[in-house]
Amino acid sequence: MTILVTGGAGFIGANFVLDWLATSDEPIINLDKLTYAGNPETLASLEGDARHQLVQGDIGDSTLVSRLLAEHQPRAVVNFAAESHVDRSIHGPGEFIETNIVGTFRLLEAVRGYWRGLADAGIREQGRAPSHNPFRFLHVSTDEVYGSLAKDDPAFSEAHRYEPNSPYSASKAASDHLVRAWHHTYGLPVLTTNCSNNYGPYHFPEKLIPLMIVNALAGKPLPVYGDGMQIRDWLYVKDHCSAIRRVLEAGRLGEVYNVGGWNEKPNIEIVQTICQLLDEMRPKASGSYAQQITYVTDRPGHDRRYAIDARKLEAELGWKPAETFETGIRKTVEWYLANPEWVQHVQSGAYREWVNKNYTGRQT
Repeated sequence: MTILVTGGAGFIGANFVLDWLATSDEPIINLDKLTYAGNPETLASLEGDARHQLVQGDIGDSTLVSRLLAEHQPRAVVNFAAESHVDRSIHGPGEFIETNIVGTFRLLEAVRGYWRGLADAGIREQGRAPSHNPFRFLHVSTDEVYGSLAKDDPAFSEAHRYEPNSPYSASKAASDHLVRAWHHTYGLPVLTTNCSNNYGPYHFPEKLIPLMIVNALAGKPLPVYGDGMQIRDWLYVKDHCSAIRRVLEAGRLGEVYNVGGWNEKPNIEIVQTICQLLDEMRPKASGSYAQQITYVTDRPGHDRRYAIDARKLEAELGWKPAETFETGIRKTVEWYLANPEWVQHVQSGAYREWVNKNYTGRQT
């Protein structure tokens, strides 16, 4: 048995690959475009591990995807591949449309062709996937497709209507709809997860938590949008990985499962907590890291609050997060302090030189 993971050199995807191979001997074919956010150094511990094969390529490359499916016959595809940074989507939405919508469409079509071919092995019946069909397509999405909540609104459930407010969230909403349609129209055995804000090791330092850690240590300003009272539900990335494994194992076909950490926090509190932990673990010669906090002009269309209701996942599949925010954020700060070389390579672009030398132009 093998699974195909797309986007497995990015933040969440790489953590999933590492966790999967730490707990299972089932091999992974890892397809990643290796854009700026794809960092093979995150997977350095798997160098020489026969269970992991990293292939540079685009989910929109139907020929490549079809070849990988035919050669490796995976029992599942887990799709992490996406452009995901809201600020970048505001300044350049085209890449988000191409990857998150067109790319997902082409990936679905390649997977549908592969899945239809499984009929020869007796895995498919009458154009629909039977309940015992081992093949699954799991699509990883975001809570941002649901839009913004007011302070006292109930958290997002799986039944909440889609109201995306940024080019990023709109492109992810479109990809979710494509996945749903390919299930209802063609019977493709799909599962979708919509997660809250992730944090943890190997996070590219353009997102809030790693940016604050890296900037604080460098003595740079800690930019906080607007009044800093935008609320997010924070999920430790390893908890997200365990939820995906559980959904892949036992989720009901065609269903959506929200994954959240039950940790609603305003952004300013996140930044202050990071400063407090750094004051404890890596104190400055004088003063507090909090003195570096700087309020900046809010970004356009900035959603005020996200919150995930993950009770369906708990009730149906028995999943709960293992980490509280307090334990997870401490582990995260400790990881960044213990891994300055990884951070330095990301900041300097040295990891891109490694990609260009070892992967660009090569598809294995």
